[in-house]
Amino acid sequence: MPGPRGRGNKNRPKASSSGTSGSAHTSVPAYTIPEGFFADIDNGATWAVIVDYLCKYFELPDLSTRSGLKKVHAHFNDIYKKLDSAYVGAQRRGNEKLMGGIVGVWAKMCADAILRDKLFHEGLLSKVMPLLEYDSTRHMALNALTVVTHHGGTAARREIARKNPVLVRLIQAHPDDAKVLELATVTMAHATSAVLSVEDPPDAGLVKEIQVRAVLKTTVEGIKKPLASHYMMDHAFGLLTSATRHCPEDCKATPGMLPLLVTCLRSANLGARCTALGGLIRLTANESEPDRQNFDPQRLISAVQRGFPDNLQAIMMDYGFERCDTVLTLKSAADYQRAMLRCAQDHDLYALGRTLAMLIQRTEFSIAEGMFQTDGPGGRHETIDLGLPFTMWTDSLPHCAKALRARGKPSDLDDADVLDLKFYIIRSRIPDAISHGQRAVERNPELAYAYYAISMGADHEQGLRAVKKGLKCKNITPFVRTYMLWRAVEHAGDLGVSVLQDAKQDDTRYAEGVAFLMSAWEDSKTFTAEAPPDNRHVQTILNWYIILTIAIKGPELSEELRELAAARRKLETSTQFMKMLNFTIKKTQMRLTREIILDLYSKGVKEWGSFIKHFDELDARAEKQRPISSTQADDDLAAWLENMKLEEGEDARPHMCSHPKISTNNVALYRCSWCGNPSAVLRKCGGCAKTRYCDGQCQKKHWSEHKADCKK
Repeated sequence: MPGPRGRGNKNRPKASSSGTSGSAHTSVPAYTIPEGFFADIDNGATWAVIVDYLCKYFELPDLSTRSGLKKVHAHFNDIYKKLDSAYVGAQRRGNEKLMGGIVGVWAKMCADAILRDKLFHEGLLSKVMPLLEYDSTRHMALNALTVVTHHGGTAARREIARKNPVLVRLIQAHPDDAKVLELATVTMAHATSAVLSVEDPPDAGLVKEIQVRAVLKTTVEGIKKPLASHYMMDHAFGLLTSATRHCPEDCKATPGMLPLLVTCLRSANLGARCTALGGLIRLTANESEPDRQNFDPQRLISAVQRGFPDNLQAIMMDYGFERCDTVLTLKSAADYQRAMLRCAQDHDLYALGRTLAMLIQRTEFSIAEGMFQTDGPGGRHETIDLGLPFTMWTDSLPHCAKALRARGKPSDLDDADVLDLKFYIIRSRIPDAISHGQRAVERNPELAYAYYAISMGADHEQGLRAVKKGLKCKNITPFVRTYMLWRAVEHAGDLGVSVLQDAKQDDTRYAEGVAFLMSAWEDSKTFTAEAPPDNRHVQTILNWYIILTIAIKGPELSEELRELAAARRKLETSTQFMKMLNFTIKKTQMRLTREIILDLYSKGVKEWGSFIKHFDELDARAEKQRPISSTQADDDLAAWLENMKLEEGEDARPHMCSHPKISTNNVALYRCSWCGNPSAVLRKCGGCAKTRYCDGQCQKKHWSEHKADCKK
């Protein structure tokens, strides 16, 4: 339905200005609305007739175009005064439908951010809320709130979130009204997320005011109802998951909520599965622990001296005893001490540097702190000066690197970079390690350890790109390969979950997010197949593998998760290794998430399995995006409120809030053809336009394999 530009009937009585101020916010004179204006509209009129009448009578520009909204900007005070005077007059006369129509026009203006803020400043919300009490205008008011929160900025949405208690009572007072359930839920979803979907803890007073627990309880109860629409369900998922980060106790106290989110992992819609997964991961954030270990070689030695249980020893023998992390770590510790004692005698920093570079690339805890000491008076240890340029052993690294660079051979330069990088990592100077690693790969793109160092940063995309390139290096030790696989899983997993939650409808970021998840899943499988059974990151990667398998496979898995039996056995074995080796098993975010999912999966399927199937059936229908219908009049106005005509140069993408259908089938389009790094920003091969690459380096390395196919 149009918002016409046309002029009204010249014979109609026009509003005239008076000399009094009509608003506390502006000094524009108030308008006197002739009685004939109100006589033309009665409560039996349709919304289409009312809005059309208002647009013509007040000579409003076309509110469905950007240019029309710009004209409202230019004459905002004048237009607002006319509509406000009409609203007050309609309110005084009890003309509910006219009040609703005027609110609808204001809501339409809220498509423009500046107009929205001005209208809120003028008290728009106080005009909308009374209309919720009238049967004739309730749906209209809810439609307006939905549109305002859809287009609204953070401040407007937070202000509307304060009305959550009113919307909850409205749903409870009208249990059989599908439209109330839908629109109130959608409004609360948009508004509540503005309060809770933030990184830092929100204002405690505001959180209390929006009554999170009541909102969650009402939403879970509403989603079960047969009259709940797909549109309502889709927003309900977003509402529930928005609360998990900062209100975990409210979520846990809401009956059925966590089993529902876990069962959503069986939905046929991958976007819905990832929304649920993101909510479950955030749920555990406050109680989780960082995955940091303080390595104590003496504790490790004492554990090994006690001996491995027979079952663990058999597993180590099957893998290759000499290849296991524990054996390599102890061997490296002994080699490290011998190298230091040798250096104390010969002062050969070059030879020491070569040995240290080899040890660094053999195992994680190869370089420990130490010093040269002797027994002093009273049995006290005293540091002795042996004429070396360092006292603490780890301080030897930059001195050895300098000696290696003085020789200047390519292999010496590689070893020097390895020593410098390890020194930065030991000192927790990660930014320095990253920048040095980037310089190192410019010199030698085949230096795998440099890519590992670059991946240590918090930038997931930078880290993932680095390890994907590093994993393709020809000369890579088992330790460096295993640890780059670990970094690849964590970087890609975090990226996949976050991208899929934030991506918009039809956004290429959705496909990119799927590519991230698939990359993490594939690398987690590779890690668990290759890594030593006593590696301390096996637990972390198995947590990711189990979670990603459930998220990616969805309804393909059995209700008992039989497909994950082998992974769960490996997890138990890894737990035994960690306890035996005196490693603390941290309550990491992914571990806690995995425990919640496995604990609630079967229970959730029994309670919510049929609902998820119903949701998927609705999701598969062609008309799934359309909100439910109550009356044609409501639908006409809802369509007008959402309609925005495209003008030259404007984005044609619709602003949908539900999840598009995405799959794992097209991920190759978002993976580098050489290193497999997932990204939406890949360069195509200029010859065939089929292969895609991170950059010229990847394209150059792939050319020997690709040139035959490219020329076909």
